[in-house]
Amino acid sequence: MEEKSITELLSEDTKNILGLQLPTDPRWVNLASISLEAILSDHAYCEQKAALTCISLIQKNPEKTELVQQLAPIVSEEWGHFRLVVNELHKRNLVLGKQRKDAYVNRLLEFQCKGGNPEDRLLDQLLTMALIEARSCERFKRLSEGLTDSYLRKFYRRFMESEAGHYTLFIRLATIYMPEKRVRSRWKEWLAFEAGVMEEMELRGDRIH
Repeated sequence: MEEKSITELLSEDTKNILGLQLPTDPRWVNLASISLEAILSDHAYCEQKAALTCISLIQKNPEKTELVQQLAPIVSEEWGHFRLVVNELHKRNLVLGKQRKDAYVNRLLEFQCKGGNPEDRLLDQLLTMALIEARSCERFKRLSEGLTDSYLRKFYRRFMESEAGHYTLFIRLATIYMPEKRVRSRWKEWLAFEAGVMEEMELRGDRIH
């Protein structure tokens, strides 16, 4: 049987909740709806961190023209998302809470290649971002389907669509700078690791991840 291309794989993954091996516990949406101020605050900081991570990738890889050109608009988009979420808090007379440690992201960072080949480090950085965007997309999908507030359902539907595009972008960038077979193999390892992290994580309604 002929191996599928990365483009076909991406399309297939998107249809199957982005290839994630462990879906979010359905109870999470109910918990999130009880903690709107907390979940919106955490969401805002997730968007801010995404923008800063893209800036960092550009700063560390200025010679990679395609990466710079593709990520520069994402910086603006993610910062715009931060503003949208902050505005939503304001509209609801809610307050942006303090930024908290992101246990999920910190666990993913532990799995990143830290030394050796710079290409290995870049690959893991791009796949980490792809995985965070994929999980965010899956969570936003849950919110867009499960919240009782019709406006917030539409609000999170738009975010879901945006995150799905970002997920595919980071994997596509990885295939530009690394062999496709290598990207596919490492992505499977990341998906397996992330499933283990999700199993261990406490179910909390005040966090996006």
